[in-house]
Amino acid sequence: MKSAVPDKIELLAPAKNLACGIAAINHGADAVYVGGPGFSARAAAANSVEDIGKLARYAHLFGAKVYVALNTLFTDQELPVVLELCHQLYQVDVDALIIQDTGLLMLDLPPIELHSSTQMNNRSVEQVRFWEDVGFTQVVLARELSLEQIRAIRSKTSVVLECFVHGALCVSYSGQCYISEVMAGRSANRGECAQFCRHRYDLKNEKGKLLAQDRYLLSLQDLDLSAHLGALIDAGVRSFKIEGRLKDENYVKNVTAHYRLALDTIIDRDARLKRSSSGTCRFDFEPDPTRSFSRGKTSYFLQKKRNAAAEIRTPKSVGKLLGRVIGVEKGAIRIETAEVIHNGDGLCYYDSHEVLVGIRINKVVGKLLYPKDGVTKLRPPTGTNMYRNADTAFAKTLSQSENCRSIGVQLHLTETDIGLQLIVSDGDGVSSQVTLAVAGEEAKSPEAVNSTALRQLQKTGGTAYRVEAVQIQLQKGLFYPAALFNELRRAGLAEHTKKRIAHFKAKPAPARKDSAFWPDRELSYLDNIMNSKAEHFYLSHGVKSLDRGRLRIQNVEDVQLMTTKYCVKAQLNSCPKMHTSKMPLHDERLYLSDQISEYELRFDCEKCEMQIRLKK
Repeated sequence: MKSAVPDKIELLAPAKNLACGIAAINHGADAVYVGGPGFSARAAAANSVEDIGKLARYAHLFGAKVYVALNTLFTDQELPVVLELCHQLYQVDVDALIIQDTGLLMLDLPPIELHSSTQMNNRSVEQVRFWEDVGFTQVVLARELSLEQIRAIRSKTSVVLECFVHGALCVSYSGQCYISEVMAGRSANRGECAQFCRHRYDLKNEKGKLLAQDRYLLSLQDLDLSAHLGALIDAGVRSFKIEGRLKDENYVKNVTAHYRLALDTIIDRDARLKRSSSGTCRFDFEPDPTRSFSRGKTSYFLQKKRNAAAEIRTPKSVGKLLGRVIGVEKGAIRIETAEVIHNGDGLCYYDSHEVLVGIRINKVVGKLLYPKDGVTKLRPPTGTNMYRNADTAFAKTLSQSENCRSIGVQLHLTETDIGLQLIVSDGDGVSSQVTLAVAGEEAKSPEAVNSTALRQLQKTGGTAYRVEAVQIQLQKGLFYPAALFNELRRAGLAEHTKKRIAHFKAKPAPARKDSAFWPDRELSYLDNIMNSKAEHFYLSHGVKSLDRGRLRIQNVEDVQLMTTKYCVKAQLNSCPKMHTSKMPLHDERLYLSDQISEYELRFDCEKCEMQIRLKK
């Protein structure tokens, strides 16, 4: 669905706190999403309303936005508290709320934009169209969708489509994972996921034959769609989301900068595309996500391929491949690499049992690496791939990277009846002016005064501004000291900051529509209804049957703990549909077991889906 106006492309970055949010904006984010004080799908990444307000003001300086994640399920008792929080967030100029619980739609919400969380399992045209029809302005698509499926959704809807492009992957369909709740009493839909997907598992068939042992069979590689951004834009995606609300500031800087450069390259060569926010980014480092955190990378199902998407050897960051081991000598490891390695770097490799071994480098002498604990027990064989998962020099560079983003302004200095006037304007059409009352004296050299004015007005260090042009009209032949021009510049830029923040302040959302019908007539526990308001919402939107006995996961027998697009058979090259299958498992029953329990795997090969259930 094409728009008559230029399409705005949004880079959406995560922030676990105020500092991370500011770092994301400084490094090119068009929008930032944060957790509020409770009630988000990352309970460990909460922020105060005060800090969120500070972040919103900083973001609006650049025309960027702040979205608050309230994407969890609520009890009836919690709803009044959440409603009050929504109004508080509206008062501090938050641009949108990311939600999962439809019970919120039955409350007296402030006029704030709503985004449909990926926890709502947004996989179909019908679902996305429904959320659009009831007033959502942006929908976060399921991570499992292919380009073809995204195009189909775009062709039938006009709502802004948001897509994850980088970061950790949930193996289950979002919002459809109950293993943490059932096995540990910690609901993933309540922001308390115990990450069973990162456990080690054994895989057996129905005869008890061991097919895989001590492997992280549900631990997916990290998503990386940086090579597919153009295709996603063509498919209709307009918001590109980086996962990582629990990641540190350096990670946010590095990954945000990486995608900023990639998107800018596409935008700059397509006249119909436009950045969603203002400012130009210039980085003093070369972004490389593998140097911050990396479990390997996958494009998942974007191209509709069933591939080995998991990293079954480890759930930890392996980092960037450095090169090969070419020998162990004199208490040191020698590797073949073009990279510079520093004292304190963390390296790792897989041993003969494919167990990840970590090394901290104590000293580097040429290509000889001296581990902190020596090499007696290590001795990686010649030819072993060596990775770096802690890059001390790069981390230091990132930590020192601050003001990478600037807004171009034009300055116009004139004289008035009472003194000097400075007009500041920018490419967004925002203009401001300040006047400084001053009585000048006759200048001995008007040209020198003009030169001084130009020199002082161009100094913008420590601010978000970059002076692109200065126009000076001093015609009275008066002398003004340099300090006066400095004072005028500081006052002018401060006033311009106020004007820009007010200009980009969040606008009240239009009244929501409320006449659509939910695609299904019956609901079960899979629809994640936790409160009476959510029940009422669905009943008022065409649902005929609510199986109230199945609305609480604790009451469900034979529950689907997970439903996944990822398939263990495909991972092990044993899918009956794959011609390259070395070990076809066809109709065999398969079971996973960890230190807690045993789970049955069920396969729907027509849908290419796998279910994980408790073994009866």
